[in-house]
Amino acid sequence: MNKIKKNNVVNFPVKISETEREVEAIVFAAAEPLSLETIESKISKKNDVLKNLKNLQNYYSNRGINLVCISNKWSFRTSQNLSFLMSQQKTVEKKLSKAAIETLSIIVYHQPVTRAEIEEIRGVAFGTNTLEILMELNWVRPLGRKDVVGKPIQYGTTDEFLSHFNLQKLSDLPTVDELGTAGLIDSSSVNDSIFGTGRFYKEKQDDKKENIYSDIDEMLSGTLKNEDVE
Repeated sequence: MNKIKKNNVVNFPVKISETEREVEAIVFAAAEPLSLETIESKISKKNDVLKNLKNLQNYYSNRGINLVCISNKWSFRTSQNLSFLMSQQKTVEKKLSKAAIETLSIIVYHQPVTRAEIEEIRGVAFGTNTLEILMELNWVRPLGRKDVVGKPIQYGTTDEFLSHFNLQKLSDLPTVDELGTAGLIDSSSVNDSIFGTGRFYKEKQDDKKENIYSDIDEMLSGTLKNEDVE
């Protein structure tokens, strides 16, 4: 028997008319929402289509899909309280343009740096979307304003940039000499000042100082040990 028993209440499946079946099939198969007139033009019998649509709307009200009418056009949609089941995470690979790669490189080695300074180094202007792309990736962020006329925004890298490229700190980046040794650039034709400005340069200098101090400590400790032995 075609009946469903729940909580001692017997419910018989709702029977729909032939016209309702046609309307259901037409709306379901449509690639886009349909107007009442369009649906009427497709069915075999010119019955009260609006009434049939409302009957179907009621029939589907508690199901996984609902028949909805938006701006006088009808379509089937996933029930609103089940929409979370339809969500899908998708990884989209983006290729950075040459302008974006060059801009990122300049920011990395010159930060904090302004847009005008980036353009001066590159020798060409670039579109606003170049910086926007880098900021969307969370690799670049504003670092305040430069204390000059007009107070332009300065840009620098983020912790996400370091994490993405598996760097502990900016000073882990290769210097011009290291890039030249690796054959990635012709160090003889590159201006060293490009790699000797901004926070990157300061971190490199701090590392050098720390190394010097550690060397002095080792030397002194070794001298003291020798004196103790004597």
